Amino acid sequence: MAVNPADSEVFGTLFGSDGMRAIFDDHAYFQRMLDVEAALARVQARLGIIPANAARAITAAARLEHLDLAALARSVRTVGYPVVGLVQGLSRAAGEAGRWTHWGATTQDIMDTALVLQMRQGLKLIREELLAIVKALVTQAETHRHTLMVGRTHLQHALPITFGLKCAIWLQPLLTHLARLAELGPRVEIVQFGGAAGTLASLGGQGVAVMEGLAGELGLAAPPAPWHVLRDGLAETVGFLGLLSGSFAKIATDVILLAQTEIGEVAEPYVEGRGSSSTMPQKRNPIASEYILAAARMVQGLVPVMQGAMAQDHERATGPWQAEWLALPQSFVLTHGAALHTRLIAEGLTVDAERMRRNLLADSGLSLAEAAMMGLAPQLGRLEAHHLVYKATALARASSLSLAEALAREPAVSARLNPEAIRRLTDPETYLGATSLFISRVLAKADAALGAGHSGPAAG
Repeated sequence: MAVNPADSEVFGTLFGSDGMRAIFDDHAYFQRMLDVEAALARVQARLGIIPANAARAITAAARLEHLDLAALARSVRTVGYPVVGLVQGLSRAAGEAGRWTHWGATTQDIMDTALVLQMRQGLKLIREELLAIVKALVTQAETHRHTLMVGRTHLQHALPITFGLKCAIWLQPLLTHLARLAELGPRVEIVQFGGAAGTLASLGGQGVAVMEGLAGELGLAAPPAPWHVLRDGLAETVGFLGLLSGSFAKIATDVILLAQTEIGEVAEPYVEGRGSSSTMPQKRNPIASEYILAAARMVQGLVPVMQGAMAQDHERATGPWQAEWLALPQSFVLTHGAALHTRLIAEGLTVDAERMRRNLLADSGLSLAEAAMMGLAPQLGRLEAHHLVYKATALARASSLSLAEALAREPAVSARLNPEAIRRLTDPETYLGATSLFISRVLAKADAALGAGHSGPAAG
């Protein structure tokens, strides 16, 4: 029975993914520890530390089905860690060769290295979803490069933008996250092997050779020295997941706001029954976005747990290490769940371009007030232009006029601009500034990140 909804058979698909849970569940963790023990035996056999036939037997025995999980659970309850029971089970399964298992290692060596192997797999899954989201948002930005909508500041109409620009803004930090992810790997995919107190004294003069050999056997890097109490790489990983989930939450927040009935500019992809209400048949709630926000808040709440766990005492910690066990797997599961929801939105978002245009014009053109002011400023000066346009917006609101009509009633404006010039001045198509260029610049960065042609049509 699951206590955390992310691990629940009922709620699990909303908060996480089976793929990520399969990487971080108990069975996967124990198998990774067995993988590390087997790799250690093979390296030590090559170095002549243990017999070659012992390494072969240990490798053959290092399979989860050879463990008595009930006995392992009893051992963990007594010892507090799983490696003692795991090594006992592995030693029994290896027979006579069992006396050579875990040679020169300590519990944290095995557990940390197993965790690093899990993280490597987890980051690969994260990257796959992130790439898919990036590609989908590239398509959305290209498709809606010229789809007019109103930009909103402080939840109020501001200036015209395009939906393509909004998608490009969503996309921009995700490209940075791809770069962060590439940089993160070398800092976290590092073997842990230091023995009881980080000296490898039990292996005499061969300790470093074993550490480097174990790293090579597992496809990991070897550190200058063991990192038993140096947890910056793990904290950085969860920090990265917090940043990534925060960028997903930005998208989800915008989608929720744009999907409000009164706005109705976008909707999450339609799936029959999804987002429905038990009492209101008309409802189509933005469910994916809601769970993205929930996951992001939780992942970001776990970031300080991991950073706090960096304060580890002396050569081996007395509590902060265990806090990582609670925070790190959950961060991966929740982030991957948020990524799956974000991909669903990015690939299948319903966009109502006509509603966007109607909403843009719903304020009678007042969102073009800055355009009118800047158009008049060269002739009147900026302060006078601001004053006249301010008066015109007040008149438009009071008299149900459009901004163009209100401006035409201002003698200082009509004396300088004919009705057609005023119309052009308040046409949203003419006041998009560098919108298309910004889209192109983001898509060019996406080209570089994806290594394929996604720059779309030229700006203009």
